[in-house]
Amino acid sequence: MAFSAAEAAMPEGPSIVILKEAARQFEGRTIAAASGNSGGIDFAALPGQPLLAVRSWGKHLLLELPLFSLRIHLLMFGSYRINERKPDAVPRLALRFAEGGELNFYTCSVRQIAEALDTVYDWRVDVMADAWEPRLALRQLRAKPQMLACDALLDQNIFSGVGNIIKNEVLFRLRIHPLSKVKDIPATKLRELVKQARQYSFEFKQWKQASVLKQHWLAHTRRICPRCRIPLQKAHLGLTRRRSFWCERCQKRYDSAARPASVANERKQ
Repeated sequence: MAFSAAEAAMPEGPSIVILKEAARQFEGRTIAAASGNSGGIDFAALPGQPLLAVRSWGKHLLLELPLFSLRIHLLMFGSYRINERKPDAVPRLALRFAEGGELNFYTCSVRQIAEALDTVYDWRVDVMADAWEPRLALRQLRAKPQMLACDALLDQNIFSGVGNIIKNEVLFRLRIHPLSKVKDIPATKLRELVKQARQYSFEFKQWKQASVLKQHWLAHTRRICPRCRIPLQKAHLGLTRRRSFWCERCQKRYDSAARPASVANERKQ
């Protein structure tokens, strides 16, 4: 059965999980032919290797082979085709299997990983992994008190798989201004931020599979706040300089520097 995916701007973790689940039909099959224009890949070593497992970590799709693994990152506008090919386009990586079927990846980064994947990746920080550890995420957040909320959610060492859509939607859902610093966000809100990063990712996956994802966006690319009915703000914020969409009325900017000293001191006690 053919399965294709159109280009998407910076695919996020849930989209890669969908790809992983679709590509798992090839587990156990043997690569019969490999080609592509990706540099640094030993294409000659691929034929004859069985695909041991298809895994993912955040925005990385991982094809585990006996000699090494292949890491595919779809970057900003990557795409793939399963059991079909993209017309008039040369893939970065194309795999044909002896038992039938093919995997084709376009406009993406492909790298070889020589080490065992369990030594390279910390599965505990992948928001969609069974090994996800929310307490670890909370500790890592608290270790970076000056980090802005808009940057924190995009830190792949804390929330692997979270992208710009999830960032904007989670902050809007929790009524947190993107320029709030981690140290100023109340403990209950910070714990909810960790919880929602994972919960919204699974909702994202469900909506995307049902082809209704955009219908559920409340802030991302929207113009009017659905709560306040006023124009949303839009800017490239933080160190990441990714687009943020937020409401100045209902998303609170936590900022201890802007409060009277007595209030700030009281919070520390």
